[in-house]
Amino acid sequence: MALLRRFNLIRSLYQTLESHQSSSLLSSRGYSNGFSKIPQFPVQGATSCLYKPENNALPWTCRNMMTHRSTMAAELLIFLNDKKSLSTQATAQVRRVGAQISMTSPGFVYEPYAPREPIPFWKRYFTRTGWTRTKEDIKSELKSAYAIAKLRKSGYSKNKFYKEAIELYREINTLIANGDKTSLRKAVTENMFSALKNEIKQRESIWSNLYWELVEPVVKIRTLRARMIGVDKNDLNKAFIQLTLEFLTKEKFEAYDSKGAVVAGDKNKEVLVRSIWVFEKSLFHTGAHWRLCGRIKV
Repeated sequence: MALLRRFNLIRSLYQTLESHQSSSLLSSRGYSNGFSKIPQFPVQGATSCLYKPENNALPWTCRNMMTHRSTMAAELLIFLNDKKSLSTQATAQVRRVGAQISMTSPGFVYEPYAPREPIPFWKRYFTRTGWTRTKEDIKSELKSAYAIAKLRKSGYSKNKFYKEAIELYREINTLIANGDKTSLRKAVTENMFSALKNEIKQRESIWSNLYWELVEPVVKIRTLRARMIGVDKNDLNKAFIQLTLEFLTKEKFEAYDSKGAVVAGDKNKEVLVRSIWVFEKSLFHTGAHWRLCGRIKV
């Protein structure tokens, strides 16, 4: 009887998804691990760092950054009672405009993506830990499906967004390489900008100049997770959407000292780099655009 109740629970969750969500879940699976041979440089600080080979990242980027809630049926109560609702989030970023306060970003990455180890069929469906894992996986997919559904109502297209995301990836990395903090501010959230400023400052203390190039086409891009962060539980249209993307790219990098001598990298060689970035967009600000709000360590 206990096993039958568990199967009925899973079936009801899937039926909820099918009846309330007509759009398909996020797709595009599979990836390859990147590699790089850029040397490591020790840097102090918890919020920014230079390149670490095991992270398969660019030399000036950090992969230890901090990286919605579905309201469909069984998920509704979770959303309304969510402890991370922005109405109670003390770290939310706000901007005062006259006598009003305008929220520009939640100030954190909601439910940062982390890869999960695959489990065998028998363990998933015939053990208590397996059923717990299955329930968590279904909830995660429901949240992603609901966030994408809300996003589509505002004109979202996956192919169009991927093109925009690649351009943002190129733009932001180029601005970091050039140390252009003024332009960088417009492409990232406030918290992200603060972290990137520190990274640029630390990198410039070691390398005077950088060469960075994105080799096209991009090897692979896919969506790993979508989340909606509500600002007002009584108005679900007041929300932010965060999309976690995985990039697999070929890039060229070279660093120079104050005399122009090459001290790291080789711009004649392509390096395969795997990056996980989190992009954020407001659904209730006029003219809102996608910005980088976090990067996940890989």
